[in-house]
Amino acid sequence: MIVGIVVVGGITRLTESGVSITEWNVVSGTLPPLTQAQWQAEFDAYRQTPQYILVNGPAGMTLATYKSIFFWEWVHRLLARTIGMVFAVPLAWFWLRGRIPAGYKPRLLALLALGGLQGAVGWWMVKSGIVHDVKVSHYRLATHLAVALFTLGGIVWTMLDLRALARGEARSRLTGLGTLALAMLALQLVYGALLAGLRAGVVAGAGWFSWDAWPLMQGNIWPDGVDWAAGAFHALTSDPYLVHFFHRTWAWAVVAVLVVVARVLRRSGQRRVSVALHCAFGMQVVLGIATVWSGVAIGLAVLHQLCGAVLLACTVWAAHALGRPARRG
Repeated sequence: MIVGIVVVGGITRLTESGVSITEWNVVSGTLPPLTQAQWQAEFDAYRQTPQYILVNGPAGMTLATYKSIFFWEWVHRLLARTIGMVFAVPLAWFWLRGRIPAGYKPRLLALLALGGLQGAVGWWMVKSGIVHDVKVSHYRLATHLAVALFTLGGIVWTMLDLRALARGEARSRLTGLGTLALAMLALQLVYGALLAGLRAGVVAGAGWFSWDAWPLMQGNIWPDGVDWAAGAFHALTSDPYLVHFFHRTWAWAVVAVLVVVARVLRRSGQRRVSVALHCAFGMQVVLGIATVWSGVAIGLAVLHQLCGAVLLACTVWAAHALGRPARRG
């Protein structure tokens, strides 16, 4: 479900739907508008946002068009509520029945708290697009995705620990190589979010199998147009050309480390996780290149984000495997 909400979040961003709902009503917001008057009230609230005033209003957005962007943001929020219930209700049930293994209660409560934090960060992100700009802050968007993926990683690790417990094995531990792989991938995923928030996917140019778009950027190795006027940190995190360049370049460093991880696992007899990791990062690279070549076609961009979440899960699995005794298969 978390992977699913990451995908829906990507669609919400790509369709510019994120600020279509201007209030955060945790309970009453579960239902969409049901009457014409309710729809008109939601639309009137959206018409006060910078996005409508500066972009969609001049483009002639109608109530019917507004309903299409409202849909994705509403689905995103509804799925978030559902994830919270799916985690919290069974947790309470197993807790009351004394079925939670010793030492896991604090971890499970922390994962539940991360889910709550994600909701708060999501609203903090949306507010930046309601008040300040025609789009949400790319820093807040990156934070929102990072919390989601950190939660996903924590759940995968916990699941693997519980499976090991059921087999009578000890918990895994983070090794140096596993930590390095996860840290490098985390930076890559954060830069992917920054790139998405800046709409920087198109700055390299576009055109299927066009070398000017990839591996070059507008025909150059180093992108033209990088603005250093506000300082190096600002350029590294806010200049679309440099963010795009770093994301596509750092990817190869991540791949190199993941290849080493996969080979170590293969030599230790853990073939399944090695194969899964190879497939995940291979597909992610292909989808990234295809997304750039297509000029950020929504379908390819969403698949790229989906594969990023799958790659994270596989990398967590690999890091977990590195820290436990080798097992065949």
